[in-house]
Amino acid sequence: MIDYSFSIYELEYYLLIFVRVTCFIFACPFFSMNNTPRRVRITLGVFLSYLLYQAIYPHEIIPYDSILEYTAIVLKEVMTGVLIGLSTSMCNSIVLFAGRLIDMEIGLAMASEYDPTTRENASVTGIFYQYLVMLILVITDLHHFLIKALAETFTLIPINGAIFSGDKIVSAFLSFMSGYINIGFRICLPIFCVLLITNCILGIMAKVAPQMNMFAVGMQIKLLMGLGVLFLTVGMLPHISDFVFTEMKTVMVSFVEAIMA
Repeated sequence: MIDYSFSIYELEYYLLIFVRVTCFIFACPFFSMNNTPRRVRITLGVFLSYLLYQAIYPHEIIPYDSILEYTAIVLKEVMTGVLIGLSTSMCNSIVLFAGRLIDMEIGLAMASEYDPTTRENASVTGIFYQYLVMLILVITDLHHFLIKALAETFTLIPINGAIFSGDKIVSAFLSFMSGYINIGFRICLPIFCVLLITNCILGIMAKVAPQMNMFAVGMQIKLLMGLGVLFLTVGMLPHISDFVFTEMKTVMVSFVEAIMA
């Protein structure tokens, strides 16, 4: 006969695991998209929490003297899950940043589309890059990496073991911003180079043939050249995905180290 009995301490321990896992799911890429039903995310959180509860042994008794202390422990696990999830989700915005820069260069800065995943207006090229890069990351099992990394955090940061260091968190965020700008400009570099040459040629033509309306002609030429380079550089998307994946791992490690005991 199966014994379904459990103590109140085991229930409290499971709830703390559930809080961290669910907050991570609501903040990390793929699972945090607005078009993913909340019931699916909560169900996934319950399932993963149960698996982690069975994997983590022994179950330590969490000491507390009042409901306020237990609430503080819950809030600590909420912040831990959100920070780890946001550390991976922030890297997903690199391609949106690169796409916004490209649209500014080729003349599509005023054009925007509604992104159902974020429920915000985003640049055309940014959405194009985002969906293709996310598709490549899913094919390469990034979601498996996220789940494995979440499981590893319970070894590095036990329940009620997080210590939030403001200096380390700020340092990790500044390190991310450096990589954010670096990778974003590296994605835009081919189009920047081609459009720089195009602008030089248009400037020479404006001197040679001043009667031509270079403003109207230049916008069309820059748009065609930008779209052409964008089409030719689609083969770079796997390398862009590697950049994003590497940065995601680096940022996640830095944020985990910032809240380790």
